[in-house]
Amino acid sequence: MLDAVRVSEASLPVIDIAGLSSPSPADRRTVAAKLRTACLHSGFFYISNHGIDEALVADVFAEAAAFFDLPAEQKAEVDKSRSKANRGYEPMQGQTLEPGAPPDLKEGYYIGPEHAPDDPRVIAGMFNHGANQWPRSRPRFRPVMEAYLEIMLELSARMMGGIALSLDLPENYFAGYCTDAMANVRLLHYPPQPANGDPAQKGAGAHTDFGGLTLLRQGDVGGLQVWDQGSGGWIHADPVPGSYVVNLGDMIARWTNDSYRSTLHRVVNTSGRERYSVPFFYTGNYAHKVECIPTCLAPGEQPKYPPITVEEHMRAMYQRTYK
Repeated sequence: MLDAVRVSEASLPVIDIAGLSSPSPADRRTVAAKLRTACLHSGFFYISNHGIDEALVADVFAEAAAFFDLPAEQKAEVDKSRSKANRGYEPMQGQTLEPGAPPDLKEGYYIGPEHAPDDPRVIAGMFNHGANQWPRSRPRFRPVMEAYLEIMLELSARMMGGIALSLDLPENYFAGYCTDAMANVRLLHYPPQPANGDPAQKGAGAHTDFGGLTLLRQGDVGGLQVWDQGSGGWIHADPVPGSYVVNLGDMIARWTNDSYRSTLHRVVNTSGRERYSVPFFYTGNYAHKVECIPTCLAPGEQPKYPPITVEEHMRAMYQRTYK
């Protein structure tokens, strides 16, 4: 079944995060309390008043649509198979997020922090570290995407401070994780779901996200569906103008012994229109160790997961979805 239902804001709240930038600790803790409720409930929520320039967002979507409209041979020039760092173009049906399902009905483009060939992390062969690929026919593509990456890194670090406060931890608890952080701007294009296609094939199969935080900017075409544990069914996470959908990734779940949720979600584009979205995957410092936060354990409870580095975790996730 590809259907989902629409629900009230109580299930997927819109949280005004302006207070995270306030000099007042009380303002920051007020936002953190709302984050805590959402993280305990579903790990999915919207954020508003985030400070990202709407003109820049519009430029990102315009460049993404223009790139995906290029001839196949031009897109192939920057195919991510040419990159040792998983950067560049991902062809249609290049990933299978849902085990046992057909490949996803989407094409994408990966962009991350730029690392020169002589960067020690590149020389050491650290996973996903390296240079980006840029389409020659789109001269504005690179500066737009680099500007967006930079400001989204700042927003993500601010959100991690809010997550720390929501767990009654020092605001800088995740500072090491946020230092030299890895992240991906991922441009995605979903064609309309075929009328008589395989019902098991979706724009993106049901999955949880790999890393720390995902901050998703949607265009004006919906399709994101979130698994609701309470009802045992899928609910829509429709676009809300000017906002981001934020969800927790598997690493936050590991850190909190699953008290904060990394929730299944998928994309089903039944609109009859082309769908574009831009998730920002905040992965953190690949050398950082993720291990259960002691205060997240109930009395007598043991950690569910062994300690793991961000790099080890990300290698395993890519191997699972890119066979």
